[in-house]
Amino acid sequence: MFESLSEGLQSAFKSLRGKGKLTEGNMREGLQAVEQAMLEADVSYPVVQDFMQHVTEQALGRRVLLSLRPHEELVRIIYDELVKVLGPVDSSLHLKKDGVTVIMLCGLQGSGKTTTCGKLSQLLLEEKVRPLLVAADLQRPAAIDQLHVIGEKLGVPVYSDRDQKDPVKVCQAGLAKAKQEDARVVILDTAGRLAIDEELMAELGRIDRKIGPDQVYLVVDGMTGQDAVNSAGAFNKALELDGVVMTKLDGDARGGALLSVKQVTGVPIKFIGTGEHFDALEPFRPEGMASRILEMGDIVAAAREAHRIVDEAEREELEKKMAAGEMTLDDFKNLLEKVAKPGLMGKMMGLMPGMGQLKGLMQSEEAEGGIRQTIGAINSMTAAERRNPKIIDASRRQRIAQGAGVQAPVISQLVKQFEMMKPLMQGLAGQGVGDRMAMMRQLQSSGALTDPSMGGLKVKKSTGKRLSNAERAKLKKEREKELRRRRRKGG
Repeated sequence: MFESLSEGLQSAFKSLRGKGKLTEGNMREGLQAVEQAMLEADVSYPVVQDFMQHVTEQALGRRVLLSLRPHEELVRIIYDELVKVLGPVDSSLHLKKDGVTVIMLCGLQGSGKTTTCGKLSQLLLEEKVRPLLVAADLQRPAAIDQLHVIGEKLGVPVYSDRDQKDPVKVCQAGLAKAKQEDARVVILDTAGRLAIDEELMAELGRIDRKIGPDQVYLVVDGMTGQDAVNSAGAFNKALELDGVVMTKLDGDARGGALLSVKQVTGVPIKFIGTGEHFDALEPFRPEGMASRILEMGDIVAAAREAHRIVDEAEREELEKKMAAGEMTLDDFKNLLEKVAKPGLMGKMMGLMPGMGQLKGLMQSEEAEGGIRQTIGAINSMTAAERRNPKIIDASRRQRIAQGAGVQAPVISQLVKQFEMMKPLMQGLAGQGVGDRMAMMRQLQSSGALTDPSMGGLKVKKSTGKRLSNAERAKLKKEREKELRRRRRKGG
């Protein structure tokens, strides 16, 4: 997510970190690099100007220039300004205690609107709220079929009327159906177009006036850059939007639309789509997104993902162990087995502070082999070794490696990485940006972030050597090819 923007910002910070003494002159050079990174990420120019004005005023202050770690002071300033640009946001759906809540989704064709209906339904189902989907896109019969397929997969009822030509009447009938079936929420999937036109806006305006939805969300494709911002402005003039759902942020979105839409249109981003599956919709949190952009992870989002895959009893037990620093390799193996779904481990690593460097590797076929390798290695240990990996000496390491079918360095790296992760998982929850940076400094100095070799991810099974730069570039290229294939399929 936003690799180009993150890399540009990190490059700017690195240039300042390498200075023996920080002056106003080289601070300005660093700030110019920050500005260039934002412009290259397709952030709206007025937004960049306003953002850089606030950052520069603070960054050139005496407190920053005389700080022992001025580049970290700059990171802190940029983090705070990113949060201001992106927020505040209220991600709740404001469901009625009595009666039916109506949520209307609108957007252009190809933005992922119909799929987002399913993702919102999944969110509601997790909260024990029963929704009903209404197929109000009468322009494309395929949209009706797609909504029925989604409803069947989720076990959610779908109302449609293929003979009706008036979408308002379809919505009214769908609302009546929801009341009959005791559905608490109705989600209207309205028509889209390839471009904004008067006919589309008139149709949406009629639905808005006649139905009176409680929430109106615009679904926009995060990879379309400033086009997403422009369409948000046009839709908001016609409908007075309550929020934006930005999709396809798992692709090569540069970040410009996300950073611009609130400032340019005044419409907050309520949810973000980060994958194809129905559970890949997140409530938008400015603090978490700013932290991700600055490659400091998002511990709250990571915890939310963990809650999806670990039941409440297991979670409570694991949290107690983590808080006490008593998490074992058995616990780690159980987690790996739960998150071994394609793409999920990479997503989790991207959300963990300091682990973003692992994300690309964790999403590859090599990574899936590495996860299986890790599980096999842990299975080859005795119960005592899993409880206390520190007792694993050379002879034990050789025995475990033979049992798992790997070389001994893989076991050494697994144990080393696990021991480095334990304090990270124990201490990061609830900490602020400064504490996170301090923790990351500690891990960097120890090698935990510069040697991302957990479970043999950088160790070839046949030779025990790390992947070369060319091999890593090949893995990244294959991942980009897969993302392009998914985008062609839509949603």
